[in-house]
Parts: sequence; C-alpha cells; structure tokens
Amino acid sequence: MQGYAFFFLTIFLVVILYGYILHLYRSEKRGERDYEKYGKLALDDELSDRPLEENPKAKNAKKE
Repeated sequence: MQGYAFFFLTIFLVVILYGYILHLYRSEKRGERDYEKYGKLALDDELSDRPLEENPKAKNAKKE
C-alpha cells in the first residue's frame, strides 16, 4: 500500500512541478513578468539599490 501511495504522490508532485514551470514560461512569454531581472536580485541586494518593481499598494496609497 505504501508503494502505491508513494508512486501516486510522486506523479502528483511531478504534475504540479511541470504546471508551475509552464505557468512561469507562459507569464514571461506574455510579458506579465520578467523573471530574468529577478536573477540579478542576489547581486543587487544593497539598501541603496533601486527596487525591482513598485509596490501596487504603495501607488494606491499615494493617490488617496
């Protein structure tokens, strides 16, 4: 019984992983996000560095 549970859990996790990879690929392809700039985050991690993107909640608070 444990063997079957392990097998199906593994298959389930592989499907979730591939779905997440597909989601990342599609959102970058549509231009919703640029994940390449997040790769530089480890290099540009000083307090004086410019944020990667603005906080949408902060924009709404400035308008009010």
